[in-house]
Amino acid sequence: MTQISNLPAHKARNLIGQKKLSSTELVKSCIEQYEKHNPNINAIVAIDQKDVLEQAKKCDVKVSKGETLGLLHGLPVGIKDLQMVKNLRSTYGSLLFKNYIPKHDDNIVKNIREEGGIVFCKTNTPEFGAGANTKNRVYGATGNPFQFDLTSAGSSGGSAVALSLNMISLATGTDYGGSLRTPAGFCGVTGFRPSPGMVPSPEGIVLNPFSVAGPMGRDVTDAYLLLQAIVDINNSDIFSSLNSFSLPAELIPSDLSSIKMAFSTDLGCAPVDNEIKKVFLKKIEVIKSCFNYTNNDHPNFLNIHDCFEVIRGFNYVASHLEKVKNNKELLGPNVIDNVERGLKYSMKDITWAHQEQTKIYNNFRKFFENYDVLICPAASVSPFPHEQLFVEEINNEKLPTYMRWLALSYAPTMAVPCTWALPCGLDHKNLPFGIQLIAPAGNDAKLSEIALAIEDALSNYEKTKRAIPDIV
Repeated sequence: MTQISNLPAHKARNLIGQKKLSSTELVKSCIEQYEKHNPNINAIVAIDQKDVLEQAKKCDVKVSKGETLGLLHGLPVGIKDLQMVKNLRSTYGSLLFKNYIPKHDDNIVKNIREEGGIVFCKTNTPEFGAGANTKNRVYGATGNPFQFDLTSAGSSGGSAVALSLNMISLATGTDYGGSLRTPAGFCGVTGFRPSPGMVPSPEGIVLNPFSVAGPMGRDVTDAYLLLQAIVDINNSDIFSSLNSFSLPAELIPSDLSSIKMAFSTDLGCAPVDNEIKKVFLKKIEVIKSCFNYTNNDHPNFLNIHDCFEVIRGFNYVASHLEKVKNNKELLGPNVIDNVERGLKYSMKDITWAHQEQTKIYNNFRKFFENYDVLICPAASVSPFPHEQLFVEEINNEKLPTYMRWLALSYAPTMAVPCTWALPCGLDHKNLPFGIQLIAPAGNDAKLSEIALAIEDALSNYEKTKRAIPDIV
């Protein structure tokens, strides 16, 4: 039975449409994986098995009647616990919402249902998505599928782990400072941070282009399938209302021999473990010959760290100040830290940060006049114990904030990119290693076709193909 849950989502969807696989069979296989692995790893935090099986039966009835089927028909999808699901406990990973049962689905969940996807479960996340260690006071920590006492990263850690262990076919994630990309790298799965507005976020308190929702899967084709289902126009999200990007119905892999690729171990600004740098360069060496042109290069990210901290602080104050004022004792340290540091900035600081971010954005766009894609590591370190809330030092140098180890992700975020995170074998500790494929916003389709081609190239080599946990 568990072999069914191992099927790539796009293959399972085709088999369902051909009446060679029932949605009920797939769902039961995923439930079996959930019951086998979740008690040890804590990736799925809310599930109504009766409802899930009912959804599957309804999918099977539609197939038997020959009705038109949606893109995701019959596929079990995990929903990150920052996104609300009607009648299913949805907590944001916070004690403030520990017993909250929404009466409505979020926009992204509605779209998944409309395309025939089965809303299978909620996946764990740190409180309000703050921090890259999936751990909170409601549900506890989510382990790494390759070693349970290590972190899955965050904040989409539950989604990444549930995918890695075949508990679900697809999953949603969100990303600001790497919340989708870092867990993908730590858990050996794939994720896509789309351009702002591609996946509308009308539920957001503050309109900004930095926080986006995106798809996660076990390969590019799977994640792209979910992306197609959740792309939408929603005038409640200003970036969506301005969105004119289109996606092809089917991805055709790029001819890498025509692609100009830049690569960088640290983007010129990020603290990165020296061993990770070595691993990355070895991985790049394996595929360099596939490209038309390659160069060790990166955009000028200027004073990216202060810029990021100020703008992130502003966004956190806007979103969480009242919670800190009124219920501080129920909040975790990351949310409190972000708000309190944000309150220290002045209007002058905020003005400077937005001016600096504009310069970073322009530098980034200019850089891509010479390249089609920029590749760098997905994370600056190997997976670390989940008892350790964040990375405190790299290469024996103490980091100034709990977010600094995520600079490989937040630097591109501030330049407004679209980004794929792909699994790329194992690192020097025999733990999952991932890479980021980065391009300016608006290049989602082109970058996806490049990602498909690079994924294929990586799969040809033992050192770079996707690693699978031994327990699967």
